[in-house]
Amino acid sequence: MSHASTAAPPRAWHGLHVLVDDDPRWGRDPVEQARAACAAGVPVVQLRAKHATDRQVLDWARAIRALTRDAGTRFVVNDRFDLALAAEADAVHLGQGDLPPDALPRDVRARLAVGRSTHDRAQLEAAAAEDVDYVAFGPVFGTTSKASEYTARGLEALAEAARRVAPRPLVAIGGIRLEHTAALAAAGAAGFAVISEVAAAPDPEAAARALMLSFAGGAP
Repeated sequence: MSHASTAAPPRAWHGLHVLVDDDPRWGRDPVEQARAACAAGVPVVQLRAKHATDRQVLDWARAIRALTRDAGTRFVVNDRFDLALAAEADAVHLGQGDLPPDALPRDVRARLAVGRSTHDRAQLEAAAAEDVDYVAFGPVFGTTSKASEYTARGLEALAEAARRVAPRPLVAIGGIRLEHTAALAAAGAAGFAVISEVAAAPDPEAAARALMLSFAGGAP
């Protein structure tokens, strides 16, 4: 049974989720990446920092929280609900190796929305029974931004995933490029997440704007 009291409405998780991280390939730190995303007007920014200390992640998170608050953008912290709380984020995003959503203390769940990553049918079915606000599914396409033990799932599996988790919003993840976005919307994805398609772009703000425009054009 859901006990969240401050969760955002489902449409808050629709559209483009820009993941900002500490990968040196991008040549910009997470705060710089978030600044460009906010300037583009993206609805969701998610901080993913796998290699930094907790102190560094918290410093980034607090700076990004200030940016996203000013921009009216939802802010999500990956993996760690304690850091999400400390930064006053809107949500925590939990992977399959993280603390299960239903294990979050009641007072934490009342303060944070929760996203959940899934990669196969069993995980989707489990997520559908969990107290989560949105579900991510993928990789829809092959991804080079991070290592994955899962093969590309494709658009047909994405459409099935959207049906399985409804009415929760489904967010497509994994290897997404500009040319994919209209098809994601047509398959039933409420939103989609990218890393390199924005982070590696010469003009990240323009790249984010193009992604949002294309996705909106493909929505039914």
